[in-house]
Amino acid sequence: MSDSASSAVKSTDASLDAWYPERSKAFYILAQLVTRDFKLKYRRSALGVAWSVLNPLLMMTVMAAVFSTLMRFSSDGIPSYPLYIILGNVTFALMSDATSQGMGSIIDAASLLKKVRVSRWVFPVEKVLFAVVNFVFSLMAVLVVMLFVHVYPTWTVIVMPLFLVYITMFCCGLSLLLSALSVFFRDVMHLWGVVLTAWTYATPLFYPAEILPGWVLSLEVFNPMFHFVGYIREALLYQRPPSLELNGLCLACGLLSLIVGIVVFSRTQRKFILYI
Repeated sequence: MSDSASSAVKSTDASLDAWYPERSKAFYILAQLVTRDFKLKYRRSALGVAWSVLNPLLMMTVMAAVFSTLMRFSSDGIPSYPLYIILGNVTFALMSDATSQGMGSIIDAASLLKKVRVSRWVFPVEKVLFAVVNFVFSLMAVLVVMLFVHVYPTWTVIVMPLFLVYITMFCCGLSLLLSALSVFFRDVMHLWGVVLTAWTYATPLFYPAEILPGWVLSLEVFNPMFHFVGYIREALLYQRPPSLELNGLCLACGLLSLIVGIVVFSRTQRKFILYI
């Protein structure tokens, strides 16, 4: 964490100690850190926030050209292959960005944690919330693609807030778990990139799920991102409300991840100072 950010949090911490309870102070710092990261990401960028829209659009264009033309992964059961791709990509990117940044958040904040009393969970959760903010901006790119391919939004978009709750819970749990593990085992930070690569190919992001063998498709029930990607595609691509079963699976994935993350993080956080 930069010196300016550290000093800002120090002053905030000092000014709030006398007047705010610990929980209110943590949420205030959380909001300040999200705002700071947002400003830093787009500082000195000519296009600024527009990159959150352009990046998924450009990636979708490349992948749609490669996989539909060269590999012919498009399917008659998919109303729009470009929309199919961008929905999968932005959803997986949310999880990937949130967990990758959250994983190193405690280590990056080491100098601050050694000097200032602040709730440790704030740092991995802040990275998740920042990724969610970027995801919301990337939905503008999804809207552009929907209008271009003549798949217009319908009333099913009302389930999107529920989707955000499910996947935010899931990402928060993973980030808490990974940030705790990476403090004690630095190898986790290197291995996670390999896991994400394997996870990308194990999830039908750019290929139809129908091409998977039956036994592989049956294993997808244990792949949380298969359910999250399927959820957003149901709402925005196929334009039908996600089933109760799909809602239950997404909620279960989110709750299980959050519970495991909280338990591991809370039981190990007192030892962080010895390893960071």
